[in-house]
Amino acid sequence: MQEEIDKRDENEEGEEIDLLELFYKLWNKRWTICKWCAVGAVIGLVVAFSIPREYTVEVKLAPELSDNKTASGGLGALASMAGLGGMQSSGSDAVYPQLYPDVVSSVPFLTSLFEVPVETKEDGEKFTVSQFLDEETSGPWWGAVMRFPFTVIGWLMPGDDDEEDANHKLDTFRLTKDENDMVLALADRVTASVDQKTFVVTINVTMQDPLVAAMLADTVVARLQEYVTDYRTNKARQDLEYAEKLNAEAKDEYYKAQQKLADYTDRNQGIATQSARIARDRLDNEAQLAFSLYNTTSQHVQKAKAKVQETTPVYAVVNPATVPIRPSAPRKVMILIGWVFLAFVASASWILFIKPALASTKERRKQLAAMTDDSDKADADVKSIDKE
Repeated sequence: MQEEIDKRDENEEGEEIDLLELFYKLWNKRWTICKWCAVGAVIGLVVAFSIPREYTVEVKLAPELSDNKTASGGLGALASMAGLGGMQSSGSDAVYPQLYPDVVSSVPFLTSLFEVPVETKEDGEKFTVSQFLDEETSGPWWGAVMRFPFTVIGWLMPGDDDEEDANHKLDTFRLTKDENDMVLALADRVTASVDQKTFVVTINVTMQDPLVAAMLADTVVARLQEYVTDYRTNKARQDLEYAEKLNAEAKDEYYKAQQKLADYTDRNQGIATQSARIARDRLDNEAQLAFSLYNTTSQHVQKAKAKVQETTPVYAVVNPATVPIRPSAPRKVMILIGWVFLAFVASASWILFIKPALASTKERRKQLAAMTDDSDKADADVKSIDKE
């Protein structure tokens, strides 16, 4: 037992000695490490100042959730434990908050943002979103360098894109390459997320101009509210249109019955025959029936209007869109620290592992070459002796 403890102590001392040895090696080469870190700092500064500034606008939206009165208490509790509380509380509404991110990232929603008018903060120029992304959005210089060969190939390749663009109309079912690239760019810059506990929807819009980001974020919120409102009130609006149609028909029939009664009364004034009285009573009953139908359909119209108002969701904007003052990217300090750290790791790896490994490999090659020369000399001596 004592021997095992002694061996363990010796191993720990050996490890400590090895760590101290590595530390001393790095300390002896500290100026080399400083040079590497200085180079990494320069590269980090170049990278940090080459990335364009990005501004992010965050909007938080609290949607109204309808109550599901048909669900039992036990089932609701189980759904809440399973993390499906939002779906349970949404009732018959199929577009619950968990689907809002999918709505925002869908192709029809993103393509509807192409023609949204925006304005830059510095010079006040007006663009559409697609024009701003195409003309005013830039990337780091190395991106242009990497794309240059493909751009030259595109110039040399023949094509009739101009004729297609002249008569082209946006079709979400069949997007062009440029439209698809625009959709992908917007999908990266316009995102939505949902808090699973509070069901607060967070919408983030990132652009290279703060005013453009704020205007687009406000539009995204309005379009999302409009989409969900149209979906939830679709059935109620259809019922309202049908009720208004029936009411218009009943109104027309009522006016016609009134006109027939009035014409008959005007033509038969002073006539006291039984047939005339029966005919007048019949026309009067038809007018009363038409009025009753008209009155009933009018009540249905009012109820349908109330139903539309009842199903229209109400949204509370917890955090509205505001023009950001400071850019959200690039994080220059973090980029600088990251490059300096990578330079330190690279220099330490070179000093501790790579350089000794290369020196050892070189020494082995020299030894093998020396052994090969000695064996060749020995073979030559043996041959000379054999000849003698």
